Amino acid sequence: MESTGNYWQSLYVELVYHGFTVTLVNGKFTKHAQGKKTDVKDCRWIQKLHTLGLLSGSFLPDETTEELRTYCRQRTNWLELAAAATHKRQKYLRLLNLRLDVVVKDVCGLTGLTIIAEICKGNLDPVVLAKNRHYNCRQSEAEIGKALQGNIRKDYLSCLKQEYNSYLFFQEQIEACDKEISAFLQFQIKMHPTKSQLATETKPHKRRNKNAIKGIDLNQAAYQYFEGVDLMQIEGVSHATVLTRMSEIGPDGFSKFKRAKQFTSWLRLAPNNKISGAGY
Repeated sequence: MESTGNYWQSLYVELVYHGFTVTLVNGKFTKHAQGKKTDVKDCRWIQKLHTLGLLSGSFLPDETTEELRTYCRQRTNWLELAAAATHKRQKYLRLLNLRLDVVVKDVCGLTGLTIIAEICKGNLDPVVLAKNRHYNCRQSEAEIGKALQGNIRKDYLSCLKQEYNSYLFFQEQIEACDKEISAFLQFQIKMHPTKSQLATETKPHKRRNKNAIKGIDLNQAAYQYFEGVDLMQIEGVSHATVLTRMSEIGPDGFSKFKRAKQFTSWLRLAPNNKISGAGY
């Protein structure tokens, strides 16, 4: 079966459910049929390639991993939308000449969000806005006040308020996804008593990003989920990377790759080895 968009998924599930052995093939390996392309001709060409052993199946995770992958990919979508709303919010702040990004390191931090919330409410006095400074902020109230001398245009303020409300909505959806992922992982771990008894050491040197999943100790959960394999000990691997491996590969996914080189190639980390014959 050729993987084209999302159309193959429902049929694939039904065929596997009824006992068929289905090989899912990347569409780029089946695009060499000559002549006018039709569905019948396409099927015959794929069948011929498969008979000759020229097609290799794509990696597909198990059902449990696929369910976790759905939650995590949805969470990633909300993160991207929240980032886009943040960029647009900064755009309208610059158009209003409210250079909050100059005096505040993170406009999505405590100081930045509090000041933006007050601006959206109509409080535009720079001295009053500067009083919302969090004590951890490096800049003083006077410096923040100087950066908030803006030209107040109603159209820009309206768009800023919409982007701010959108950002808050996206954050609520991310929090909902975090709860779903946490509940799912805890349920899967409790189903195997041996996993629940495993414990790993804390890793304070692994800093938690602000976008990291909340409501669960991912260091401990990943150690139990992978049955005692501590992926967090790998240099450069942190919370986001571990969650991606849990949702995209799963505990049994590594066994589907015979060699490390095959896994590296699937990750698209292997260099392209296409060689032209012009140099010979």
